[in-house]
Amino acid sequence: MATLSLTSSLSIATPFRRRSDLLSPSLALPSRISSPPSQCGRGRLTITCVRVGGVEIPNDKRLEYSLQHIYGIGRTRSKLIINALQFPNKVTRDLTEEELTVLRKEVARYMIEGDLRRYTARRIDNLKKMRCFRGRMHARRARRGKRVTMKKKKKTPGGPI
Repeated sequence: MATLSLTSSLSIATPFRRRSDLLSPSLALPSRISSPPSQCGRGRLTITCVRVGGVEIPNDKRLEYSLQHIYGIGRTRSKLIINALQFPNKVTRDLTEEELTVLRKEVARYMIEGDLRRYTARRIDNLKKMRCFRGRMHARRARRGKRVTMKKKKKTPGGPI
């Protein structure tokens, strides 16, 4: 049995049997963790991950580009969100907790991620059921996939009789 432990103020010493145990929600880490300086003199251990709309967005990019990692938010919508909140376009890790809560509320107003994927899948299914041209094209594209090769007939050595 393997154990996982961090040498900081946060420590987890739990035996894991399966990989799914590692991903269980009971062991979910908070969104921001920071610990006092370590004894080896390397500095602070800082793990920062910002979750907006159920997605971890990159910390080292500006907010305009970080928001584009969320399915359903593109360049135009990220600019709209930043302008609506009147935020400066700073690096994501420099956002304060108050700014993050306001940002999460604003992003929650839009249809993103799972809801948007379900919506588009439902629309495509309706097109297929109506059997319109676009629906038939989606159905034809969905039929493509892994090709199954057919077994060739063996030729007789003497040729046809």
